[in-house]
Amino acid sequence: MKTLDDYMNDPEIIHEPMALREIHAIRLKIYDETKDMTMTEYNAYVHERASHFLSPDNGKE
Repeated sequence: MKTLDDYMNDPEIIHEPMALREIHAIRLKIYDETKDMTMTEYNAYVHERASHFLSPDNGKE
């Protein structure tokens, strides 16, 4: 699996401003993680990420 740094250095977005590069890199990473998922798998993925994000400790352990 590629890291976020790998996506940040993608030749297609390397010349974008840093804030835009971060957005594009995150979008590409999420796309690669979810592109082969079924709708059921994707739904579970989204719900797990949302519950992790909304947890009181925000996933910090």
